[in-house]
Amino acid sequence: MSDHGCIHLNNFKAAKGIQPYKVIHSFFVTSTSTEARVRKAVSCLCHTCKTYKDRLHSCLHCIFFGCYVKGHIQEHAKTKKHFLAVDLCYGNILCFQCGDYVYDRELLKVAKAQWSELAKSLSFGEFYRAWEPTQTEAELLRNHPRRRRVIENSTIGLRGLINLGNTCFVNCIVQALIHTPLLRDYFLADRHHCPQPSLCLVCEVSHLFQEFYSGNKAPLTLHKLLHLIWTHVRHLAGYEQQDAHEFFIATLDVLHKHCEATTILVKDNPHHCKCIIDQIFTGCLQSDVVCQACNGVSTTIDPFWDISLDLTSAASTSGSNTPGPPTSLLDCLEKFTRAEHLGSSAKIKCSNCETYQESTKQLTMKQLPIVAIFHLKRFEHFIIQDKIFKKKISTFISFPEQLDMTPFMSHRRNGNNNSAMLNGLSKNGEDMSFSDNRYSLFAVINHEGSLETGHYTAFIRQQRDQWFKCNDHLITRAKLKDVLTSEGYLLFYHKQILEYG
Repeated sequence: MSDHGCIHLNNFKAAKGIQPYKVIHSFFVTSTSTEARVRKAVSCLCHTCKTYKDRLHSCLHCIFFGCYVKGHIQEHAKTKKHFLAVDLCYGNILCFQCGDYVYDRELLKVAKAQWSELAKSLSFGEFYRAWEPTQTEAELLRNHPRRRRVIENSTIGLRGLINLGNTCFVNCIVQALIHTPLLRDYFLADRHHCPQPSLCLVCEVSHLFQEFYSGNKAPLTLHKLLHLIWTHVRHLAGYEQQDAHEFFIATLDVLHKHCEATTILVKDNPHHCKCIIDQIFTGCLQSDVVCQACNGVSTTIDPFWDISLDLTSAASTSGSNTPGPPTSLLDCLEKFTRAEHLGSSAKIKCSNCETYQESTKQLTMKQLPIVAIFHLKRFEHFIIQDKIFKKKISTFISFPEQLDMTPFMSHRRNGNNNSAMLNGLSKNGEDMSFSDNRYSLFAVINHEGSLETGHYTAFIRQQRDQWFKCNDHLITRAKLKDVLTSEGYLLFYHKQILEYG
């Protein structure tokens, strides 16, 4: 990339100004409005091969999109003598006469102004998903002498945690959070600022990220984090073994509350704010209760941080045999989103016919979080003759490395057949045809042993396909097969394609 511009771009600017670049960058690079994002989703295809991949470029002289990898933008430049194009991923100008990307301070100011405009209208998580560094900035980062290079087989970010006495449940949750990609990027970017750091759990987690990525390999002690959790969640205080799932939800809750000072509530969902915790972990669950007399539907939407999945046999439904216990994560999700007949003993007053009637209830995914967490309910509690008994379910439940949640979405699961659905639109007008609901596994927490003498460990994906087992202070390499054949208690999946808008 040239740092001194080029005569061909200067001649173009002298003749037509910067408005063509401004329009292309606004609509097809930053997409600073809803209209622009819709237009980008519909229009951004190579005019030759109709793909949106392969480094799409827009001609600066006329309305033409062409992919670089297959050479279609090059063919257009040669045929039409239009030698300037805009890279729609980064917003850089490619001059085919110079054979290079060219750097222009005036156009860089335009690009930065539009990124700033986008940042004002979006939350951090949305902006992060929209932003990618320009090639100039990427080049500066690569050449920076103090930049830490993450090479293949690098173990940066891996660090053991000392067990302070039955605190393995804390250690495995911390390992999963530290290796949550967007959470890591947020804290390593030093986004959190707080007037009372000594009392703030978010500040302590920020400090932990710095420690993990400092390059120091000595095991860490989590005494301050434990103290802060105990201060805010009294029933978890002490050195008795606790449930990792309960600790995880309590930790998210405290982190969320400590972020609330800078929280902005979303208008259509007062339970969902724009703090980094909710942006990453919060999804929306839709509950549809259908009256069996008039088919009236009562719908409620509730936020969730995780999905707890039952491992026992499904309850029988009218006219069907009782299914056996699930054997896979997909079985569990199928059961979770299956319509359930509530029975004659649980009649609900229908808001449509205003009488108490039998009904069915169905849970579906209205909105998916960036990080989807599945809690396999392995610890069963039951009462016999006023005595509480506990049992661990050690059944093997298979789970995939790649997971597609599309079959469990509300618009697919609850049988809506109206014209909007057939056209790929949800009831509120949301375009479902561009949504991508594929996830990749990046952490698994296991409970080994019995209820009385159990021990928590974690598998974490450090980068790409490199997996490690975290057993308190001991970190060892693991194979994907080891991960997928483990018992599985908490499963952490990250969305493969992040959308914004």
